[in-house]
Amino acid sequence: MRRGAVGAATTRPGPTPLPRPRRVELGGAGPEDVVFDGAGRVVTGVADGRVLRIVLPTGDRPAGIEQVGHTRGRPLGLEVLPDGRLLVCDAERGLLRLDPDGEQRPEVLADSVAGAPLRFCSNAVAAADGTVYFTVSSRRHGLDDWLCDILEHEPTGLLVRLTPGAEPQVLLDGLQFANGVALAPDESYVMVAETGAWRLTRLWLSGPDAGRHDILADALPGFPDNVSRSPAGGFWVALAGPRTPPLAWLHRAAPGVRRAVAGAARHLPTPPASGARVIEVDERGRVVRELRGAGRRFRMTTSVGEHGGRLVMGSLMEHAIAWCDLPAPA
Repeated sequence: MRRGAVGAATTRPGPTPLPRPRRVELGGAGPEDVVFDGAGRVVTGVADGRVLRIVLPTGDRPAGIEQVGHTRGRPLGLEVLPDGRLLVCDAERGLLRLDPDGEQRPEVLADSVAGAPLRFCSNAVAAADGTVYFTVSSRRHGLDDWLCDILEHEPTGLLVRLTPGAEPQVLLDGLQFANGVALAPDESYVMVAETGAWRLTRLWLSGPDAGRHDILADALPGFPDNVSRSPAGGFWVALAGPRTPPLAWLHRAAPGVRRAVAGAARHLPTPPASGARVIEVDERGRVVRELRGAGRRFRMTTSVGEHGGRLVMGSLMEHAIAWCDLPAPA
């Protein structure tokens, strides 16, 4: 892996308060990803398999929520296609395509990769030519055991390309819990969040470095989860939790120690989740702002998107999405 230019940690701006999030209750758990469709509506999926479309509240008008599909699995990452259809990464069924204004039964685009069943499909992005790039977080663990994968720190995540009419092709292997994925504004590279390594990895798709990969941003202040394009030209990155010294120590320990801790973690209560936290990075990987929430109003932020001066956030553990007006940069 070739390392690219990464902004030094000392040059990063300090965190600023995130405005108090306003919740939109969904009647379902774990809206892990949030995306905007062409009309500015929020689309998300919940643990019971439903895919929901949400009109955010304005003035005296309450939020509007409608079901636009059901995967009969566990939807995670979403991508809105130019024709309005949705790509849905389902942790149980693979990569799906769904028409939110038509037949609610999804089409399976890929359910295996390199001869192995596709498990823990996490997030996807589509290029202008119809090529889809998607991530597989782990080949060892499913969604229910995501924490074990983080603790074991075994690099089994994948970045996969699906070209129309072709079989899925693994582009990058050995990723540390591959998660959110996004394309550069000019589609010169695809970026993937390696949650277990606190970094954003970049694979060049065109130009003199085509086919090579490097680090877009390293030593992030928390676990990067889903990512989205920022109107400013960079990326919004949700931080699902903060970096902690004990976990950094564990990642340096012997594999047997990591596996033992992961095994014990299965029998312990899930650690309390941190408050909402997101960062914005520019196209060169420099953190240009960090917004941090206080208290337990909205926890474990796993996705974030910006539209019309608002930030919208999703969470693997909450029963709601949250939104707030985006504060002006410091």
